[in-house]
Amino acid sequence: QVRPVESGGGLVQAGGSLRLSCAASGRTFSRYVMGWFRQAPGKEREFVAAINRSGTTTYYADSVKGRFTLSRDNAKNTVYLQMNSLKPGDTAVYFCAAGRGSLYGNQYEYDYWGQGTQVTVSS
Repeated sequence: QVRPVESGGGLVQAGGSLRLSCAASGRTFSRYVMGWFRQAPGKEREFVAAINRSGTTTYYADSVKGRFTLSRDNAKNTVYLQMNSLKPGDTAVYFCAAGRGSLYGNQYEYDYWGQGTQVTVSS
């Protein structure tokens, strides 16, 4: 079992960058696929990016591909989401999640979720 805790959100101007971190407690962190999802006001939660257990493979939503980079450090039980060239459309609460399913699985395959961190991109 792991408990993800997100940090690093904030307010940034369009074109700027933020790095989100997700620290997960528990000794089995490396057994989990880690994913990021986001939810904007009035919208459903959507997939952003995921990384496999070893950190060798990543998967991104088309909307963030080429701008966001996901990485993990299993020694630190932490994943990092580097977000560059941010747009107002990226404004949302960002959630980190851990799952035992496929790298390409949907949100229902994730077992453990953080509380979320707010990212606001001003125009």
